[in-house]
Amino acid sequence: MHWLPSSVIGAALAGTALSQVTPAFPTSCSGVTAAKYPYTVDSAWQITKIANGLRQPRTIIFDPLGNMLVLQASSGVSVHTFGDNGCINSTKILFQNAGLNHGLALTPNGKTLYASTATQVWSWNYDAATRLVSGQKTVITGMSQGGHSTRTIAVSPKNPNIVLVSVGSNSNWDYASGTPAAGRAAVKAFDLSKVPASGYSYNTQGVMVAYGVRNEVAIAFDPNGHAWGAENSGDDFKRTANGQSFDIHIDNPAEELNYFGDPESPRSPNWFGYPTCFTVWEPSLFKDTTALKTGSQFVVSPNATFNDASCNTRSNPPRLSFPAHIAPIGSVFDKTASNLYITFHGSWDRQPAAGYQVAEVPFTKTADGLYDPVAAPDSKTGYKTILSSQNPGNCTSPSLTQSTCWRLAGVAWDNAGQKLYVSSDNQADGEIFVLRKK
Repeated sequence: MHWLPSSVIGAALAGTALSQVTPAFPTSCSGVTAAKYPYTVDSAWQITKIANGLRQPRTIIFDPLGNMLVLQASSGVSVHTFGDNGCINSTKILFQNAGLNHGLALTPNGKTLYASTATQVWSWNYDAATRLVSGQKTVITGMSQGGHSTRTIAVSPKNPNIVLVSVGSNSNWDYASGTPAAGRAAVKAFDLSKVPASGYSYNTQGVMVAYGVRNEVAIAFDPNGHAWGAENSGDDFKRTANGQSFDIHIDNPAEELNYFGDPESPRSPNWFGYPTCFTVWEPSLFKDTTALKTGSQFVVSPNATFNDASCNTRSNPPRLSFPAHIAPIGSVFDKTASNLYITFHGSWDRQPAAGYQVAEVPFTKTADGLYDPVAAPDSKTGYKTILSSQNPGNCTSPSLTQSTCWRLAGVAWDNAGQKLYVSSDNQADGEIFVLRKK
């Protein structure tokens, strides 16, 4: 385990540790280097870099006192306080664990902290005033290793005892995950007020909220306590039909925005298609049919037993789609759920590259009180890019955290809902930026 010293982490050293007022929006922060990679920001927004030198900052959350907690992958969790000028004025290591790689969540009262490795979820008592943890417990265990290794944790705002944990597929084509008992390509809910002495077994306990979700990294709750997931879909796809095979992978399958609903009353059926049914982004690449459109479900090898139309009656389609391979990593609603914000890590499986951005997805509240995207399911314009690498088409990403561009990951609003914090976990420089609307 290795931590960069706090002195390396760019931060301004002015102001009090716990300001009683919402800190200002910083225009610059002393000691923080310029952005490592060029970017563009929407004209309605402004942005300032507030931290550098972190080790792969993957997830950002805020405690009730406005302190920022950051999971630094393969290192542990740090906590940062702000001065009145909006810049970081102190950094403290909460705990170190080289196995942590993504999952981090707090209960709404800020008293219980959760974090995960590839195989376990732990809880701690957390004190926001002292910024200390105690009483580590194993609450979920037995998650399978291999393949997609990150484990997202999301606490229900409706019932904070209910915690969602996602486990991705074992491979690009994980056929075993088509069975719920496999515990892969799934999102499950656990009541953590009733944890067994040795912790829950992920594969055999908990409530299956969704399965057939290839790698549901970005999970967010709307104000009703209903869950939404943004899914990383498959790579290197070919379509085989009528004895012919053709490449569709550049723009298919689409990344997905899935509606899971209330985790205490899961949808039925709760299968979302993987590893059989996928979503179209660019229908023109399907040379065998003109029946598909953006948002349609398809299979890679239609036959007399199971074809594209079969998906319509068996799997839950996404509510909205995004371009292929752009890799959603984090998501969060704004205070009124007027928009969902999603970070896209960026592609490795297409040229020109795509992603490396933050998208704003407009939502509306329907007559029956539910929250729903404004755009239709077949829309290609259901989101707006508010922040992006300057030239994403030229980005090259040979590994998960190596790239010639930033790799946007964590995303969180401050407690006032005024400032949006975004991290890049590129191992060349772990950065955090703050944005706000002008």
